Amino acid sequence: MELCGTAPSSVRAVFMVLQLGLTHIMAHQQQIGVEGKEVILNCKRQDKDVTWKYKYGAVSSTTIIQLSTGKIFKGRAPMSDRSEINQNSKHLKVSNLRISDAGTYICEGGSDSNSISLHVVKLTISSNGHFLPDDDLELTLMHNAHNSQPRFSITLFNSHNSIVTPDILQNEAPRKYVLKLKQLKTTDSGTWMCHIHSDSPSISQNISFNVKVLGFENTHLERMYAAVDSTMTLSWHLNFQKIGWKEFFTGQLNWKQGNAITHELLDFNATADGELRDTKKSSQVLFDIPEMKRDSTVKVKLPKIKLRHSGEYKCQLLYNRRYIQSKTELVVMQVSANPPGPLPKGAEMTLLCQVSSPVPSNVHLLWERVNGTQMDIKKSKQSETEVEVKVTAAGMWNCHLMEDNNMKLSLNYTVEEAPVRFSYTIIGVITGAGVLMFVLVCLGMMAGMSWQRRRQRAKRMARARQYLLEKKTCQCQHRMNK
Repeated sequence: MELCGTAPSSVRAVFMVLQLGLTHIMAHQQQIGVEGKEVILNCKRQDKDVTWKYKYGAVSSTTIIQLSTGKIFKGRAPMSDRSEINQNSKHLKVSNLRISDAGTYICEGGSDSNSISLHVVKLTISSNGHFLPDDDLELTLMHNAHNSQPRFSITLFNSHNSIVTPDILQNEAPRKYVLKLKQLKTTDSGTWMCHIHSDSPSISQNISFNVKVLGFENTHLERMYAAVDSTMTLSWHLNFQKIGWKEFFTGQLNWKQGNAITHELLDFNATADGELRDTKKSSQVLFDIPEMKRDSTVKVKLPKIKLRHSGEYKCQLLYNRRYIQSKTELVVMQVSANPPGPLPKGAEMTLLCQVSSPVPSNVHLLWERVNGTQMDIKKSKQSETEVEVKVTAAGMWNCHLMEDNNMKLSLNYTVEEAPVRFSYTIIGVITGAGVLMFVLVCLGMMAGMSWQRRRQRAKRMARARQYLLEKKTCQCQHRMNK
């Protein structure tokens, strides 16, 4: 009987032990927090007075915060000065988490309690999230927990919410993970997401971070074409305001024509409130540098463009001893005639179309007569900077600057036929000038011949005087001898 009576008692005892164990497992939760953020830990006790305690490893627990008879008392745990308790829900909020805050958090109320195992991760971004184009992004994920050590799977989403696959530089699971993403672009600027996941224990956490890549809206070499005597403004659009860049950087705008020396047109920097400020302007009269405004654009105005305005314009940004640059190549084009003015009947005129600097092999010049035939087309050879065409009749001619099959610039020149009266006037003027020249030549010849005759006459008279003088001298000597 005793055996019979003892057996049911033993079964009840085992059941109670299992129930208590299951209750403890259910009460022990897993939660994750991110360094620098805040975390809220739930307390399941409904008592009016509760105490939150912290325990790490084998070290005895210490009080974080205590709610007693409506009053709050802070304990000596490391996070006590960063902790708050909600008097209604009894939840604990820990602000500005540190990776050393990982451990077991215990909420005690009366004779019962529930515990939460807090995992803390720390995500570090290289260069504090500020980059230049082609820089590498390096992520370091540190993890701290006092009991279970989960192995995380990490998924990285860029600013366009697309999954990117970084290189794994270091995998010291479960404590440290180092990832690297190569060659950032300005379009990568924005909010990124790092998703970490663990099956055992079940943990899922998204960690957002900002990536700021300083640069230009267009970093490729840009070639621009302009006609002589036109006006143009070259501009470089920076993205630092758009991406919320607050770090200090400097910039410079240079101009270089061919192999000549480089001229500094502008020095500038970015202020702390996100504005551009010029620190030095060029005194070159060829250029007009507008005042910088809040639109984060660097500009240079070219009034009444000349051939010498051509060349390479380069805008540079310098940050953390590294720089990026954006280039604009300006090609200036003009048309002219030799001789200029109306074309007399029967005369010939040469039309010249030229650009200021050597052009790539895919660029050429093309003279074309409006409403003309195929014979009225003249194309430059490869890499030639000018092309000319002989004109003997009035009409309009267009010179096209072609890049591949695209027309980038077109200038026209109208050849006007000189009026008949104008032609006769020209002929008369030319004839009159010829006659006048002939008369002047004849007069010159006559004057020369007259001068020569006078000179000969003077010579004869001089010889006669000399002869008479010599004869008189001889007669005097003859008389003296007698």
